[in-house]
Amino acid sequence: MPKIIAICNQKGGVGKTTTAINLSTCLALSGRKTLLIDSDPQGNATSGIGINKHDVPKSVYDILVDELPANEVILNSGISNLSVIPSNLNLTGAEVELVNMLGRENRLKKAITPISDEYDFIIIDCPPSLGLLTVNALNAANSVLIPIQCEYYALEGLSQLVNTINLVKENLNPALVIEGVLLTMADYRSNLTKEVIKEARNFFKEKVYDTVIPRNIKITEAPGFGKPIALYDRTSIGAQRYEEFTNELLGVKKEEKIETPNILPDNKLEEDKIMEVK
Repeated sequence: MPKIIAICNQKGGVGKTTTAINLSTCLALSGRKTLLIDSDPQGNATSGIGINKHDVPKSVYDILVDELPANEVILNSGISNLSVIPSNLNLTGAEVELVNMLGRENRLKKAITPISDEYDFIIIDCPPSLGLLTVNALNAANSVLIPIQCEYYALEGLSQLVNTINLVKENLNPALVIEGVLLTMADYRSNLTKEVIKEARNFFKEKVYDTVIPRNIKITEAPGFGKPIALYDRTSIGAQRYEEFTNELLGVKKEEKIETPNILPDNKLEEDKIMEVK
């Protein structure tokens, strides 16, 4: 049975899509058969993995609205062990179209259940909202990963998110749990970053991962080239931290860590090191 993780936070710009892309890639490169589901109308997880979202014949919209079987929508990412259910702007109207449909909260789960045993991990990138698209993802998942940006107002609204997770757990998906909280876009030169990390650990306790993703120019550049950071510049600090986070999520001890293959030439810049100062 696969581990199905919904990456969720109703705030935008916290690193949901970046985490979905790079976690999926690291899992796939470590030998885990992985499916990435882009459930955001912006389709950034689709384009960030190297698929032209404007040219996809079918998308998650067809699954949710037309109940198309998932295996008719799945695309090959070009990365070993990684498949994608893409998204595009068609999904924008899905929230409205789903409102009056029977079983509207259950459509994604119903679609992926027949193919779920083909994968070790299914990662769902949620939109920055708590509407029906996110509810579908939470209902289909068995855990939720919450990225939190290390900036002002980072924790604002998290009680609403936790409340939504609890409502889905009580009414739709009793097995749903919080997988963990990932701190992103950290700049250790700022006192604010340290304060947010402290507050997050106070709020979520042991659910906060030890690995913290730094603010890193290479992570920002990679989506523009349609590549995960592990393929764009594996030696960058951003790539190293996502690899460490993946190992932590897998429960792999540091001395047993699984390293992704070095498939690109070294191209490390000194600027990648500056955010690592603690």
